[in-house]
Amino acid sequence: MTHLRKMMLEELERRNYAQTTISSYIRTIEDFARYFRRPPDQLAPEHIRKYQAYLFREKKLAASTVTQRLAALRFFFTQTIKKAWSVADTPYPKKMRHLPSILSPEEVAHLIDSSQTQFHRMVLMTVYATGVRRSELTRLQIPDIDSRRMVIHIRGGKGRQDRDVMLSPTLLQALRNYWRGLKRKPKDWLFPGGRWHTANHPITPKVVWNACQRAARRAGLQNRVHPHTLRHCFATHLLENGADLRTIQLLLGHHDLKETTIYLHLSQRHLNATASPLDSLKLKDKVPQSD
Repeated sequence: MTHLRKMMLEELERRNYAQTTISSYIRTIEDFARYFRRPPDQLAPEHIRKYQAYLFREKKLAASTVTQRLAALRFFFTQTIKKAWSVADTPYPKKMRHLPSILSPEEVAHLIDSSQTQFHRMVLMTVYATGVRRSELTRLQIPDIDSRRMVIHIRGGKGRQDRDVMLSPTLLQALRNYWRGLKRKPKDWLFPGGRWHTANHPITPKVVWNACQRAARRAGLQNRVHPHTLRHCFATHLLENGADLRTIQLLLGHHDLKETTIYLHLSQRHLNATASPLDSLKLKDKVPQSD
């Protein structure tokens, strides 16, 4: 794997892929080779089909995850070892689109108030106030908080795209209060890693996950909440408060407006504003009795 790994790394880096994508692609090829106990360049399309079935049947992976694995395999075969790839022989699986779980504003407040530590509280407040992804939150630096323009600069979001989101006055005040209480002030990262959150590297996405899970457990919401839930709540509550879809798309960093329209299905204001056609029927008050 050493030579092939180096080749694939070079091809990924030449195309400026995100580090998370590089790591994911490399792990996929290693798992693919390990499953068949053969070097990946000695495997063929029939092995890819068997591996795809294995991912669904035994690993029980979601369709979106299997699609990511296939994308990694396709990159390896077409870009690294320059072999042909047949889309017909290895189709991407159809995705099932589930509506995400949404909390009410009162439930979000209860979740934040149930944070285990002040650090966790600030993490959850920032996720909900900005709608950022976990990985984007971990990369926030102190200069990204622009209190003059009241925006937060998100660096290298999905697709390596930068964007600005609103800086909530409530969040700004909470961050300032939290900052004043720190004995050792961070120099670079807004949320530093390490046991006491004083390291010169940021927290990992797992820290954000743990902060959310522990607060959800304390709030009695553990079956419904993960960090991405707060991102969905951010968008849905904005829509219910009158924001338009295009603005929400830009704030979330969605490339396609179709991704954002899912929140129309979640917004109570939009659902309640649409009357059922049953309401326009003129029905008789009494139903005839059957013989």
